[in-house]
Amino acid sequence: MTRVSFPGARGAYSESAAKSFFGESIVTMPAETFGGALGMVESGESEYAAIPIENMLEGAVGQTYDLLLSTSLVIVGEIYYPIRHCLIGLGDIGQASTVYSHPQALEQCRKFIEGHGLRRMVALSTADSVKIVRDLNRTDTVCIASEGAAELYGIPVMFYNIADRPQNYTRFFMMSKEAADPVSRNKTSLTVSVRDEPGALHNVLGHFRDRRINITKMVSRPKKAGSWEYNFFIDFDGHGQDENVQEMISEIKQQVDFLKLLGSYPASPAP
Repeated sequence: MTRVSFPGARGAYSESAAKSFFGESIVTMPAETFGGALGMVESGESEYAAIPIENMLEGAVGQTYDLLLSTSLVIVGEIYYPIRHCLIGLGDIGQASTVYSHPQALEQCRKFIEGHGLRRMVALSTADSVKIVRDLNRTDTVCIASEGAAELYGIPVMFYNIADRPQNYTRFFMMSKEAADPVSRNKTSLTVSVRDEPGALHNVLGHFRDRRINITKMVSRPKKAGSWEYNFFIDFDGHGQDENVQEMISEIKQQVDFLKLLGSYPASPAP
């Protein structure tokens, strides 16, 4: 049976995304951190890891992008999973003063939180926030998580669908040691660090234009050396085994300080 690790407690959206991608018959394995979920694959304890990479309301999950630089794993799949946040707690909204959840969930429900004057507290995952409410057993403490997490830990749902926008999806990567085989429609992710000179990034992007390779996403993340320099993460159509892609990568490598292919995988249609 396929073993998939994920960050957070059981009932986290990462676990639900893994089940949606691989099917309900998998064995899911919780990890205390994002890095821990990847480490379980690297050590052979699990075969895949499911980690969030971006949300359509709040954007990139910076921690995941930083881990992509250091991990030996590759991206083998993606899924856009619907996020339906609920307010969960033991009392009523008039008693609530503090709300726990993952930072992204707190931001995605900003209007509701501010409208009810709730003080924000951070949890590792949305499911972990339900465990906190259960363990504290207080009517003034609530959390934001999925209906499934509420059912799993036996805590009532107070309000459904409280995100700032009703349509809310998070994109998840599936990570593994082994690369994915090409299919009819593929996507590839890489990261580059360009040289500190005029037009350096423009020249890199020009290779995509010249070879008519469509970039689907680009995001920058600061390097950790504190030098005000950045790594650029680029998603584009195509597979690393395509001759056109291979030739482009070879050309780009000659113009940048660093390039790492993060994986090629079947492209999932965005909602």
